[in-house]
Amino acid sequence: MFRMPCQPRKGWQQLANEFGFHFHTMYGEPYWDESAYYQFTLQQIEKDIEDPTAELHQMCLAVADEVVNSEALLSRFCIPEHHWDLVRDSWRQRDPSLYSRLDLVYNGKGPAKLLENNADTPTSLYESGFWQWLWLEQNVDNGKLARHADQFNSLQEKLVHRFREIALHYNINQLHMACCKDTTEDRGTVQYLQDCAREAGLHTDFVFIEDIGIADTGVFTDLHNSPITDCFKLYPWEFMLREEFGSELVDAGVNWLEPPWKAVISNKALLPQLWKQFEGHPNLLPSFFSDEIGSQTQSGKWIKKPLFSREGANVSLIEHGQEKELSSGPYGEEGFIIQAFEPLPVFEGNHTLIGSWLVDDMPAGISVREDASAITQDLSRYLPHIIL
Repeated sequence: MFRMPCQPRKGWQQLANEFGFHFHTMYGEPYWDESAYYQFTLQQIEKDIEDPTAELHQMCLAVADEVVNSEALLSRFCIPEHHWDLVRDSWRQRDPSLYSRLDLVYNGKGPAKLLENNADTPTSLYESGFWQWLWLEQNVDNGKLARHADQFNSLQEKLVHRFREIALHYNINQLHMACCKDTTEDRGTVQYLQDCAREAGLHTDFVFIEDIGIADTGVFTDLHNSPITDCFKLYPWEFMLREEFGSELVDAGVNWLEPPWKAVISNKALLPQLWKQFEGHPNLLPSFFSDEIGSQTQSGKWIKKPLFSREGANVSLIEHGQEKELSSGPYGEEGFIIQAFEPLPVFEGNHTLIGSWLVDDMPAGISVREDASAITQDLSRYLPHIIL
């Protein structure tokens, strides 16, 4: 695993705008960065990332099965009691999922360690599935990369195939797709997924989350008063289950992507529960609920995270019992977990995080993010990768 300097393509910003990649620069700072790329060997990808990703995913599903069958654990995971049946039934019916992303610490020498599971609303999908592949193709064609350079990236083809499977499962004719207003990155992610769904033969309609209404019949509707029966939403379940319309979720009869059972494995309570089931697994870090801290956590370094948080918010470092805030934010009301500190590898002053993608149950590619800070947040840079 190397960080290799690279000459950016001439005029790539204009090309990005033409392809709808409007968030390549955010708040005047580069988000997409092709002044360098990360180089992996095939063995590193297959043995250290792809295989563990598949195994970790199955372990997460095992935890989901345990949680939905335990009222104590549903409470522990802060699933509102009046939605237990919604989550439980979704799991027992095996409602299909679309995609997810595991965040891993990996320095090129394995084993990769799981930091968290972005199983509900992961972004950086467009740049992973399409844009970095286009970067690879163009640099190979221009002779800047070796002809045999490859990339761990089957995201787009797997997404298209998965949309076809889900359409058959639910007999979908029309798929609504939604995200919040004023989020350029989220809108770009959903637009990309709309393109994938259309390629799979689906008719899609976009609606902002804020514009979803409810009819007198209890059916969710869009701005044209069309009923929403099947919907991909880039909006977290922990919000949906607690909001005004949350009480209408069961009777509204919507087939959701992601399904309600993803509320279990997108929750950071997953991490201590994984450790309880699979203690000592080489791809896991010791993790505990904050109220279960024992003598083993009174020394060394630990990271404290809220059960629900986004973009690296509300993270603290605990060292020898002393807590230091690393990032602020609005989260933490539901409680915290602690996880053994595993520093991100540093390449030329950049802390590097691997995102390992799954479409349904299948590993489908990686993304590489880096930051001068030890915490990966929403503005952390995205760099392409190759296999050589």
